Amino acid sequence: MKILVCISHVPDTTSKINFTDGDTKFDTNGVQFVINPNDEFGLTRAMWFKEKQGANVTVVNVGGPETEPTLRKALAIGADAAIRVNTEAKDGFQVAKELANVVNEGGYDLVIAGRESIDYNGGMVPGMLAALTNANFVTNCISLEVDGTNATAMREIDGGKETVSTSLPLVIGGQKGLVEESDLRIPNMRGIMMARQKPLSVVEPVNASAETSSVKFEKPAPKGAVTLVDADNIDELISLLHNEAKVI
Repeated sequence: MKILVCISHVPDTTSKINFTDGDTKFDTNGVQFVINPNDEFGLTRAMWFKEKQGANVTVVNVGGPETEPTLRKALAIGADAAIRVNTEAKDGFQVAKELANVVNEGGYDLVIAGRESIDYNGGMVPGMLAALTNANFVTNCISLEVDGTNATAMREIDGGKETVSTSLPLVIGGQKGLVEESDLRIPNMRGIMMARQKPLSVVEPVNASAETSSVKFEKPAPKGAVTLVDADNIDELISLLHNEAKVI
């Protein structure tokens, strides 16, 4: 089984976020980048298929040279090879088109993508990728088993969970629950040394056009000061809730 794991290069959630050029561009200065958490769950599940079923695992990213340390980390975790599509990720459709070309060229049986990335939270790429490659698709996936060309997946739905059976080729949008957080892997020294010898291929883009563009970014408004009200002063509390908070 050939598995392709899509890896997004995203800011660590502890990084301080700023924008430049009139709030039209993300400022990367001083920002630590990591593997997108939803993708990390998927990569760990792919490692299970590699170890238990002999699957071959390749990771892929659409981005510039700055994303290669993230791909190298995925190789250190255990992926067999990495591919970087040499173009800036501009929007979900453009990324899906570039990934679809990689999938079609490589003949992958299973594509594991994160349900969404934690930077833009678009949640668009896995579904569009499945449509572009004529693959079956399961999103919000929290469990996946593969037996030959048959797959059984569980996904979260509103108010519960749903178990579905399908077949390869398959694209999933994985998330927390696909593996336990305690099973996530940290590269060890042996993995880091081996990663240096593993192939990281750079492929040129198919020049898919972006259908959207970011006009402006803005941060959430800062929280206002806390107003303390004496427990016995119910009238003041009601007045504040009505006139200032406007929730009653």
